[in-house]
Amino acid sequence: MTAPLLASCQASAPALLGMAGGGGVTIDFDKSLFVQLALFTALLVVMKPLLVDPMLRIFEAREKRTDGERASAREMEEKAGELLKRYETELGEVRRVAAEERERTRAELAKLEAEMLAEAHQAVGRIVEEGRAAMRREAERARSQLAEQSPALVREVASTVLGREVH
Repeated sequence: MTAPLLASCQASAPALLGMAGGGGVTIDFDKSLFVQLALFTALLVVMKPLLVDPMLRIFEAREKRTDGERASAREMEEKAGELLKRYETELGEVRRVAAEERERTRAELAKLEAEMLAEAHQAVGRIVEEGRAAMRREAERARSQLAEQSPALVREVASTVLGREVH
């Protein structure tokens, strides 16, 4: 079985070598060209609806999905931008209200502090005045006691200075 195949290869080898040695390529336009063209056309007619058209539909669907996702992403970015602006606006409003509240609280505390200081000042004034009055009363009592005791004290001092008893 291999012998006839080998013999046929040996017979055609010099012819093939002779063609290659000549440097030129000869193409025969015969019926096989038309058969190959017919086969190619038939393959194209069969493969277009089976392979090419579904692939084109897949590519088109993918392109539509991609465009849709891009549009969706753009919409989401716009919504996010609007939400960010609204958030910043509300945050600014909250900060403003907080600042107003803080200033109102500071004013109330300053007023309360001033009232407390005024009350404390009045209380201290009353205490000082009461202390002065008590000191005046004590000084008057001490003077009156001293006035009562002064004749006896004068006699005692005079006795001590003179060295004798004075009546």
